[in-house]
Amino acid sequence: MSAYRERRALIGGGAVVWTRTAGAGPQRVLPDGCTDLIWSDAGPAGELFVAGPDTRAHLASGPPGSRAVGLRFAPGTGPAVLGVPAHELRDQRVPLAALWPDAEVRRLAERIAEGIGEGIGGRIAGRGAGREAAPGRVLEEAALGRLRTAEPPDPVLAAIVAGVSRGTGVARIAAAVGLGERQLRRRSLAAFGYGPRTLGRVLRLNRALDLARTGVRFAEVAAAAGYADQAHLAREVRTLTGVPLGRLLQGSGG
Repeated sequence: MSAYRERRALIGGGAVVWTRTAGAGPQRVLPDGCTDLIWSDAGPAGELFVAGPDTRAHLASGPPGSRAVGLRFAPGTGPAVLGVPAHELRDQRVPLAALWPDAEVRRLAERIAEGIGEGIGGRIAGRGAGREAAPGRVLEEAALGRLRTAEPPDPVLAAIVAGVSRGTGVARIAAAVGLGERQLRRRSLAAFGYGPRTLGRVLRLNRALDLARTGVRFAEVAAAAGYADQAHLAREVRTLTGVPLGRLLQGSGG
């Protein structure tokens, strides 16, 4: 069985650092409107890549016991670090070297390797948190460095997230931020990877799953999360995740 844990990231803004150890089968990664900067221990020197915002569940696999550490950016904040619009990464897993200069990626990989070595040594000597801590810290530091020189965040992004989370129509959101609907869609694609309607569906799904995991009955989950009824909830869960809600909850992971 796979193991997953996460903590708040130093960069703030809702970002988290997560660690996943692969189990015997693939792990279902659900769409959440986020982009992730990921290190995995695949290969002799590890691998650095980016996971773009998904429109459907993605099955992540690896040899049992293999480890991945990621920095997950809150919706809309990844492009400032990664340097590309989110829609260019939608439903993709892209090597970091395809986005950043080779020298920068090489230095990052070297720092992770050094940190893992120091973590193992510290753990043996009774110090430090072990090898899983090093990649996350290095990814955070790299992101912080890039954010210092990045453009300020688009001021309409928070309003888009708040609006679609409340179920507000696209026309009303656009009017509230002083944009046309096409302009709003372009901004949304660049920041989140998809338009505001799809963003709303993804965020609503995650709200519903958070409620369902606490044991709330599915009919109450549907009403609280903004679905027309329980059948609507069931259709959306199957469409976005590929499995029924009950089965999804049985196999919940990171």
